Amino acid sequence: MHSIDDLHTLKSEIFDIFMHLEADAHEQRKRHAAIRYLEARRGIERRQESHRLSREIAELPG
Repeated sequence: MHSIDDLHTLKSEIFDIFMHLEADAHEQRKRHAAIRYLEARRGIERRQESHRLSREIAELPG
């Protein structure tokens, strides 16, 4: 019976390690997605600001 208990313990430890690795991978994917979203948002804001400034400059008496 001792070896069956050892086998169950080993299986449980392997499963725990796998779940931990999956959780880490999930968190890493979330962080990368957040970074991509932020970069895209900043790009949109820069473009909007550039267009706004271009319109304002074009409206200046010249």
